[in-house]
Amino acid sequence: MCLTVACSGLLIGRLVSGANAQSDTGIAYPNGVNPHPVTLNLPPVQPLSAVAQLGKQLFFDPSLSGSGREACASCHSPQHGYNPPNDLTVQPGGVEMNRLGQRPAPSLAYLYRQQPFSIGPDSSPDDVTVNLNVVAASASTHARAQKSADAAPPPAMVPQGGLFWDGRADSLQRQAFFPALDPAEMANSSTATLASALIRPAYRRQFTQLFGPTIVNDPDRLVSEAMFALARYQIEDPSFHAFTSKYDAWLQGKATLSPAEMRGLKAFNDPQKGNCAACHLSQVTADGLPPLFTDTQYEALGVPRNPHLPANKDAEHFDLGLCGPIRKDLTSQKQYCGMFLTPTLRNVDRRAVFFHNGAYTTLKQVMDFYNLRSVQPEKIYPRNANGKLALYNDIPETLRGNVDTKDAPFDRKVGDKPAMSNLDIQDIIAFVHTLDDGFTPPPQPSKTEAIGAN
Repeated sequence: MCLTVACSGLLIGRLVSGANAQSDTGIAYPNGVNPHPVTLNLPPVQPLSAVAQLGKQLFFDPSLSGSGREACASCHSPQHGYNPPNDLTVQPGGVEMNRLGQRPAPSLAYLYRQQPFSIGPDSSPDDVTVNLNVVAASASTHARAQKSADAAPPPAMVPQGGLFWDGRADSLQRQAFFPALDPAEMANSSTATLASALIRPAYRRQFTQLFGPTIVNDPDRLVSEAMFALARYQIEDPSFHAFTSKYDAWLQGKATLSPAEMRGLKAFNDPQKGNCAACHLSQVTADGLPPLFTDTQYEALGVPRNPHLPANKDAEHFDLGLCGPIRKDLTSQKQYCGMFLTPTLRNVDRRAVFFHNGAYTTLKQVMDFYNLRSVQPEKIYPRNANGKLALYNDIPETLRGNVDTKDAPFDRKVGDKPAMSNLDIQDIIAFVHTLDDGFTPPPQPSKTEAIGAN
C-alpha cells in the first residue's frame, strides 16, 4: 500500500493516460478501488477561538443588515455548501429587500487556501504595493498559456487568486465588507451605521473583552474587527472545508467508486475528452493537501447571455468581470475583459445556477456548453434579428478575441465531432456528484477480519 503523495499523482496520470491495466470497457480499476490511497493533509478540527465564535454569531445575524432581514447565511447556507438556499439567479437585498444583485452569489466554502489576487506565475514575496495595471500591461505581450489536464500548468503571466467572481477582494476579511455596505445586499449606509449595530448589548461585551474597551469609540476599527471575526469563523469552522466527500474517502482508500463514477473521473481528467482537470485540479498537492477543484485562475468562456438577469434588460450592459463594471482598477486592461474566476466544483451539486451570470440551471446544460460551444454553436447561442448566430453574445464584439478557443474541448472547429459522448457527460456528472460533502465511508474491516478474508 502506498501512502505517499507521489502515488496520488501517479494514479491520476494513469487514469488520464489509460496506461494501467484496464477492462475491455476501458475503465481504469473497474472495481472502483483506489490502489494507491494517500494520507491527506486536512485542516485541523478543534474548538473555535473566541474571535471565531463571535464571527459565527455575526454570520447568522440578520439584524446587521439595513433591512434587518438579511444575514451572511441568507445567501450562503451551510446546508447548501455555503451556496444560496434557493433557485434564484440573483438574490434579493437592500433596505426593502426589493433590490437584486448583478451576479449569482458564489460559494463561501473552500476559500481557506485562496491567495490574494495577482497577475503572474507567483505572488510577490515582498510587502510592496503592486501596480496591477503596470503588471497587466507587461503581461499582455505574453502568449496565453494553453491548459491541458495531463500537464502541469506552465508559468504563464495569468490573473489568479482573489475573491468574488472578479477577484476584487484579497482576503476573507475584505470580502465581508462588500456585501455589508452594498445597497443591493445588506445595505448598511456606512461603517458608522454598521458599527452602531455592533455595540448593542448583545455584542458589546464580547468586543471589549476581545479588542479592548476603546473599540466601541472607534467605528472603523470596530467594523474592521467584526470582519476579522467573520474571516476567522470561515477559516476555523470545519464546515467551510469539510473534505468529507466520497472522492476524499476514495483518495484515502476508504470508499469505492461506481463504474460510472470511475469512467467519469477518467473522462474528467482526459485532455481528449472533458479536460476538466486542466482548470478544476483533481490531484492531491505535493504536500498532501486535498484538491480544491480549481486553479483559482480566470477564463473568458463565452457563456451565453442570460436574458433573465435584471441588468441585462439594458442591451448595452455587459458584465466583463476583471475589467468591470464592478471591479474598477483593471478597466483599461482590455485583454482581461470577459474573464471570471474558476470556482471550485466541490458541493457544486448544491448550486441551482451556474457560471457568473447564472445562464444554466443544470449540470447537463453546463456540460453541453463545454461540449458543443465550438462544434455546434447553434445549439448554444441564439440568433439575432437578422438571423445571424449571436456567437459569444454576452461580450462586446470588439472583445470577443479574449474568449478561450485554445483549451480542449474549445479547440475544435464547427462541424467537428464533439469531444464527449452522451455517456461521457453522464459519467462526468456522476463523478462530480462524488464531490459533495457529507459522505459516510463504510466501516473498514479490522486487520483480523482482513486476514481472515484473505
